[in-house]
Amino acid sequence: MTTRTTFLGLGAMGSALAVAALDAGRPTVGWNRTPHRAQVLGERGATVADTVEDAVAGDGVIVACLYDHESVHQVLDPVVARLSGRTLINLTTTTPNQARELAAWAAEHGIDYLDGAIMAVPAMIGGPGSALFYSGSTSVFDEHRALLDLWGESSYFGTDAGLASLQDLAMLAGMYAMFAGFLHGAAMVDSVGVPATEFASRQAPFLAAMTGSFAHVAAIIDAKDYAGEGQQSLEFTQAALDSILQASIDQGVSVEVLRPVRDLVRRQIAAGFGKQGSDRIFEELRNTR
Repeated sequence: MTTRTTFLGLGAMGSALAVAALDAGRPTVGWNRTPHRAQVLGERGATVADTVEDAVAGDGVIVACLYDHESVHQVLDPVVARLSGRTLINLTTTTPNQARELAAWAAEHGIDYLDGAIMAVPAMIGGPGSALFYSGSTSVFDEHRALLDLWGESSYFGTDAGLASLQDLAMLAGMYAMFAGFLHGAAMVDSVGVPATEFASRQAPFLAAMTGSFAHVAAIIDAKDYAGEGQQSLEFTQAALDSILQASIDQGVSVEVLRPVRDLVRRQIAAGFGKQGSDRIFEELRNTR
């Protein structure tokens, strides 16, 4: 018999995770700090718990999808004595060190812990393109793989509980920087009345083509081969960025997004690497460690 799955946190993402479990015929319990969010889940056949104590009573895996690291402790610390011998899958967004702290906390209290990061929006859960990263307990990942795979493609990064979060936030860093760059460009053309939708029709395929070079860039930085032929030099990139920034200023657009990139390039040139490839700014970023 399939034991129940308890979901703590029924916001948009937590509800999507719980619905996927319900649709697969898994007995499901749900709890949310604001009870009205659990009503729809209850109407679909889930057991709605009034309190965290009621939610974690009994057996089965516990899935936490809460607001942040602090909220995980706020919800679970009061009931931690009841969690010994249980399994906790934490899908709350945390930093790598916060995930490691939760893993240590769980181990101290006899809880089997798996940390997860969701690379999808709620509407994608259980469908094409949904992916989730995991790290922490290997046995939890293996034992509960059928549940995890209901939500999306499952990838396991190792026993260090912080690795899933690290991969997640590193990928989001690229996403947010990309969207900020798109918005900067949209602001530039907006200054002469070009709609953002028109700009997007050109920018999207251009960026898609540019991301095709990621593997080549990655090979360069892994090999530390910034002097190879065919690379755009830091000096050339500085000239290009200077032109973009000046054009932005001329159009009345803030340069807060792009100025830090130009500054990274300038520092590498000042260090004597102007003739080397622009991918060398990777070294400027990693040298802050």
